[in-house]
Amino acid sequence: MESPIMSLTPEDVLNALRRVMDPELGRDLVSLGMVRDVQVEDGVAKFTLRLTTPACPIRDQLLALARRAVAALPGIRDVRVKVEAEVPRGYGLPGQRDIPGVRQIIAVASGKGGVGKSTVAVHLALALAEAGARVGLLDADFYGPNVPQMLGSVGQPAVRNNRLAPIETRGLQVMSFAYLVESGRPVIWRGPLLISAIQQMLFDVDWGELDYLIVDLPPGTGDVPLSLVQLIALAGV
Repeated sequence: MESPIMSLTPEDVLNALRRVMDPELGRDLVSLGMVRDVQVEDGVAKFTLRLTTPACPIRDQLLALARRAVAALPGIRDVRVKVEAEVPRGYGLPGQRDIPGVRQIIAVASGKGGVGKSTVAVHLALALAEAGARVGLLDADFYGPNVPQMLGSVGQPAVRNNRLAPIETRGLQVMSFAYLVESGRPVIWRGPLLISAIQQMLFDVDWGELDYLIVDLPPGTGDVPLSLVQLIALAGV
């Protein structure tokens, strides 16, 4: 009679994982496309658990549930799980453009200045990078571009692939108007100049491959925030 070890197949492992539910999404791991590369050999089950973000707050919970479900199969003596993350690309509306290599864009906005908006943007970017994500930070507050100062970053962007290259600092790809103008020089742009500037910051910068681009907006609901939501698809604000 064939032993239970020899009779186990990748489909058996998938069936076990179909009983593991993501507590936030209410669907099983297999139907969500989170299980990849299933193998079974000599009682050892191997598979990849692919999360939708490196910063998944229930990563350890999902991993424990998946291990337990597969370990309960008869004949399984070891479960080896590789955990990866693949941030899904955003979906835009007609007329909105993609930024090459950027999967999700998150804007940080406020109705007025001086409330800590840039602080939130910087900490959000740093936290995502610390979790393992590839993160860019665009300082689009043209009136008070203080993100470089908060990060202790100086320098001038180089040209790469006929586009500006972000400044790399603290694990982030950073672009700010402060890198491009003389320190302390006031900016009095309005309307078309601001719209042109935000377009250049988004599309004329070689961001590379990013999971998240955090955009620190100027306060209020003026030209830059309105242009941003028309130009690109935002994953959140």
